[in-house]
Amino acid sequence: MPRKLLLPYKSVFSHSRVPRGLHDSLAMNAARSGYRVFSANSTAACTELAKKITDAEFSFADTVTEAMWRLGAELGKSVVYQETNGETRVEIKESVRGQHVFIIQTIPRDVNTAVMELLIMAYALKTSCAKNITGVIPYFPYSKQSKMRKRGSIVCKLLASMLAKAGLTHIITMDLHQKEIQGFFSFPVDNLRASPFLLQYIQEEIPDYRNSVIVAKSPDAAKRAQSYAERLRLGLAVIHGEAQCTEQDMDDGRHSPPTVKNTTVHPGLELPLLMAKEKPPITVVGDVGGRIAIIVDDIIDDVESFVAAAEILKERGAYKIYIMATHGLLSADAPRLIEESSIDEAGLGRLCIEISNDAFELINYGNIVVVVTNTVPHEVQKLQCPKIKTVDISLILSEAIRRIHNGESMAYLFRNITVDD
Repeated sequence: MPRKLLLPYKSVFSHSRVPRGLHDSLAMNAARSGYRVFSANSTAACTELAKKITDAEFSFADTVTEAMWRLGAELGKSVVYQETNGETRVEIKESVRGQHVFIIQTIPRDVNTAVMELLIMAYALKTSCAKNITGVIPYFPYSKQSKMRKRGSIVCKLLASMLAKAGLTHIITMDLHQKEIQGFFSFPVDNLRASPFLLQYIQEEIPDYRNSVIVAKSPDAAKRAQSYAERLRLGLAVIHGEAQCTEQDMDDGRHSPPTVKNTTVHPGLELPLLMAKEKPPITVVGDVGGRIAIIVDDIIDDVESFVAAAEILKERGAYKIYIMATHGLLSADAPRLIEESSIDEAGLGRLCIEISNDAFELINYGNIVVVVTNTVPHEVQKLQCPKIKTVDISLILSEAIRRIHNGESMAYLFRNITVDD
């Protein structure tokens, strides 16, 4: 009978500490069982998620029995730092021969450095004769560059090949930007979902959530919004019109082929001319008047489109607006902009949020709540802005590591999960 998985997003902080003797016992058992867990990042802030995943002091539940199936292991001894010339150096300080190694790597602001740290650590463990190397990458970098754009490149496919060459044999990630990215890899990829934690946040933290409506910022997000609405038994609204999807305009072929005939084409070859796309005026399909609007999407890389959507919802009568997200990429000035704005509260959940320097005037108009998870480190931003709140997802990562190492089925972690979540 499979063990029951607890999914409360606040449980990590709400339980008492593990007795020291139990903590040492769990750590020794983890070492004897043939697996080790390493943090691949050189910054102290990025080790917090790794400690939550591994340390029994963070994962102790109400009973000893529930604590035993959490990892309860200390992080492996390693040193990751930057040389004076900018090169990354990784040193493994303990034997990993014949062991299953898990590398936890969060992606801070310096994405390229984080990628190199992960690659070099994976290769160091490979040359140290580790049996299997699993990368735990909650936010997978370059996932937005997963489509060919004119003469560009599919960088996500390149990164997948580099990780395989470095020695990784498995990856645990969360809410990939495009689920088809799993096909880029030559080894298994477990794409976990943050939606159970976010749905619980809506039910427990949004007053009168029954008076809410789930909103898709664009038709592309309608399936995801429909999934949320069906689970919560709420209404659905979709925003459609020219104000949406500036990112999609770059890769949907709007500017290709050219709008005029190419005179250099062979005279015997007459191809039909493709008409340019033209979106209708912005409209809201669905009733949001007098309700709480909850916008859900997978990645926010430009806050302007979300603020524009929020303004439309305000005009249609919504009195409060939530933006739910998974990955929170907060730029250097984002905490100050949020603190100075009229945003009541910001929490980190189902999107990637990156607020540009000129976003203050755009978000300074109304009552917006932003909710994201801790897949990306943002402790410094939280110190700068107390409005930022975090939905913790370390519990499901711990359970995924435990199940993979023990050869147990991962199906329990995907119960009632659909491709639209």
